[in-house]
Amino acid sequence: MADTAYLEWPFFEDRHRELAAALDAWATANVSQEHGRDVDDACKALVRSLGAGGWLRHAVAGTAHGGFGPAIDTRAVCLIRETLARHSGLADFAFAMQGLGSGAISLHGTEAQRQDYLTRVAAGQAIAAFALSEPDAGSDVAAMACAARADGDDYILDGEKTWISNGGIADFYVVFARTGEAPGARGLSAFIVDAGTPGFEIAERIEVIAPHPLARLRFNQCRIPASRRLGAPGEGFKVAMRTLDVFRTSVAAAALGFARRALDEALQRAVTRRMFKGVLADFQLTQSKLAQMATAIDSAALLTYRAAWLRDQGRTVTREAAMAKMTATENAQQVIDAAVQMFGGLGVVSEQPVERLYRDVRALRIYEGATEVQQLIIARELLKPLQG
Repeated sequence: MADTAYLEWPFFEDRHRELAAALDAWATANVSQEHGRDVDDACKALVRSLGAGGWLRHAVAGTAHGGFGPAIDTRAVCLIRETLARHSGLADFAFAMQGLGSGAISLHGTEAQRQDYLTRVAAGQAIAAFALSEPDAGSDVAAMACAARADGDDYILDGEKTWISNGGIADFYVVFARTGEAPGARGLSAFIVDAGTPGFEIAERIEVIAPHPLARLRFNQCRIPASRRLGAPGEGFKVAMRTLDVFRTSVAAAALGFARRALDEALQRAVTRRMFKGVLADFQLTQSKLAQMATAIDSAALLTYRAAWLRDQGRTVTREAAMAKMTATENAQQVIDAAVQMFGGLGVVSEQPVERLYRDVRALRIYEGATEVQQLIIARELLKPLQG
């Protein structure tokens, strides 16, 4: 088991420490890194298992809707993602997408929407997806082209979304579309679209280096009731950003989980790999690299759990979450790369733990805002008080 001394930091309460220990024990007994060839089935099974274990209750808000508490506990979500990522990248993905995919409903849904969707998400009985990105609108949300026009008591949705996690297996999608109340990002709205709605199809399944369900979506005269809109017309950008603010810090936590597993593997390799009448750990070059890896993890963890703690205190954490996401994902990439190097040829053998981690971590530097976008956010927040 990875070093858990960080749980004694003042960011955490006893309930967080108990949660981390209980989940680690559960994951040891119930989560495997071997998922077979059918990633869709593996992901569906993980969602059901996480729901049955009660862990998905932490991904939604409101005890009346299956949630663990009245609001999402950011520190709990981060600890869950870190722990699951240490055991299995796909298990972390399954948990994270239940939260991100339903987060807009937790934050902006009506009572009927929350009761209908969140209860099933928390139980692992419905799979959620978050459909924001488009072929020409990733980080630049204002460039969104997917459009929804009002038609009586309905909206008619046309356009495409891409890079949509859980695409093809989700039971419902939170979709963002241009409704035209104002130019740019101020003219977007959010909608819940059930799988199987006429006019909605999976246009393409996308294969990536760390396999998980991913797809391009197409909407062609897709009619949805106005009652499935989230928030007021034109509030879609606010809905999206508030949802991402909750879960962006948890991306940093997932990166921590990957990095901690890589350090564990590297330490074990260092003390068991025989080399030149000793072991790898005897060499100062190895010791120096291990020290750098441990320091990179702790520095990222401090930023991550500072952001999570601040958000749980009701603070706005735009800058802090960006710092955490940027630092944790970049540091994790370096830590895992060092672990692969320490394993030598074995480090690039397919399905070895460090090889899996090398594939798992790469996407984290891109999704929910690439590192370069996080740098822009941090700089903007620093300059804001000086620019009036």
